[in-house]
Amino acid sequence: MSVSGKIKIKNIKSFAALLLMLLVVNALSSFFYFRIDLTEDKRYTIQPVTREVLQGLDDIVVIRAYLDGELPVAFVRMKKALAETLSEFKEIAGKKIRFEFVNPYSNLGVKKQEQLFRQLADKGLIPTNVHIKDSEGAMIQRIIFPGCIITYRGKELAVNLLRNNPNLSGDENINLSIQNFEYVLVDAIDRVTNVNRQRIAFIQGHGEFDEYETGDIERELAQYYEVSRVIINGDPDALKPYKTIIIAGPSRPMPEADKLIIDQFIMQGGRVLWLVDPVSVSIDSLSSGASTLAFMNQHNLDDMLFRYGVRLNPLLIQDIQCAVIPVNTALVGQEPRFVPAPWLYYPLLIPPANNPITKGLNLIQTKFISPIDTVGFNDEVKKRILLSTSMETKLVKIPALISLSQVSKGITRYEFQHSMLPVAVELQGIFKSNFRNRPLNSILPNSTINFIDKSSFTKMIVVADADIIRNDIQRRPNGAYVIPLGYDRFTQQTYGNKELVVNMVKYLCDDNGLLYLRSRDIKLRLLDRKRAVSERLYWQLVNMALPSIMLVVAGIFWNFARRKKYTFTNAK
Repeated sequence: MSVSGKIKIKNIKSFAALLLMLLVVNALSSFFYFRIDLTEDKRYTIQPVTREVLQGLDDIVVIRAYLDGELPVAFVRMKKALAETLSEFKEIAGKKIRFEFVNPYSNLGVKKQEQLFRQLADKGLIPTNVHIKDSEGAMIQRIIFPGCIITYRGKELAVNLLRNNPNLSGDENINLSIQNFEYVLVDAIDRVTNVNRQRIAFIQGHGEFDEYETGDIERELAQYYEVSRVIINGDPDALKPYKTIIIAGPSRPMPEADKLIIDQFIMQGGRVLWLVDPVSVSIDSLSSGASTLAFMNQHNLDDMLFRYGVRLNPLLIQDIQCAVIPVNTALVGQEPRFVPAPWLYYPLLIPPANNPITKGLNLIQTKFISPIDTVGFNDEVKKRILLSTSMETKLVKIPALISLSQVSKGITRYEFQHSMLPVAVELQGIFKSNFRNRPLNSILPNSTINFIDKSSFTKMIVVADADIIRNDIQRRPNGAYVIPLGYDRFTQQTYGNKELVVNMVKYLCDDNGLLYLRSRDIKLRLLDRKRAVSERLYWQLVNMALPSIMLVVAGIFWNFARRKKYTFTNAK
């Protein structure tokens, strides 16, 4: 056999071996799932807590995503990321997860389409308006529903996937939405499949906010927990059924008996969300146009909070970064004319992006807040600042007379010398009882209590502004109407108060670290538009001409090498 024939047979054998190897690899890949995430931010890595929830499913969960059809480029990217996340879920949960993408515009008449849109909105999906190009290139406006409906054993739950923070650009909101896919979806799956919901309680009996003042947040929390209202009244067993308690706006001194019961609730691992005003200010007096006096709030909780690691300072904060209020500028006898004016006593707080509780939230609206100090040397308690003021802040001592007429005085910026004053602190660890070495018989004379002087691991959050959780109320002839928490009727902007409080309660109730999925950070790598326009021709040549030239050069060298090799072989 000639040399060229042997070479030909050798090439055929090599090709057959390569083909056989590819077939074997393809066959094995259908039985074994293997994937390596080589991205820097590990965007395709499913976290252990998510795997635990998905692997624990005992029935089929159906996910219908209404993000299909003709979509803007940003939402196409969002759909692709959602499909990847759901595919990962399906690989983990197997047949227990089913998902599909639904185009709400497909094969529907106008009436059926409007009916579907109403049904989706009634179920809780929030529509958004987008502009897309039609088949003729004209821009048209369409309504899309960037969310999904999760169904489990006949129960349905709407999940809105699009973040809409007005302080971020469209691309940043889309990126933030993609970052939250894993958390939002697994949180919804856990919620719809969980039969035994945790119990939380609002404490009453010491001047705290009533069911109307916290009506909106209570309704929101009821989607996740069994929510109750509890008057302790010296009952040692009053808090036993609850995982977390919320103390929102106490305005009267709390009795030592109730404090002891709350203290022992904490010692047994209970969690507390403290929303306490160190300074008392009557907002109703201000709204009626009169002055009001700011004075110390006698809530009788300072010793407890100090023992746990924080001190509420009886001072008021004025902040350059603040909300506006309507002020009547009309003269006496004229028709009222209201104009917006900055009200320094209503600071707007920027939530930090490095904490899963506050990441991605809109501005937080506050009213008459005070600073917090962290105190104590208990190395078993970790403290972290959740919310702080802006870089230009002023402290006002009390008692102080507050009047809306102060708006006309203007702002003297050099007086605002303080910066980043903490107003909300998160604490976790092992706490010491506030009642150690104290006679308990005098506090609870008719009850026996199994006193614990050191807690198991637990968590609490202390906020020096109770109004963060309080919604406005509109009085009507047919009753009181609860205005959504965080909604400003004057500017028609919704602040991030509701989501903040929900995240706080979730953090306190969370034992498996589900909320920490919100801390994932996927970098948004956008093109430099100015550079892309100015260097357009250069990059077109690099991306189109350079690869072709490299192929031609490689072909020439390959051909030259082959000719030289076989010329030498034939010569032999």
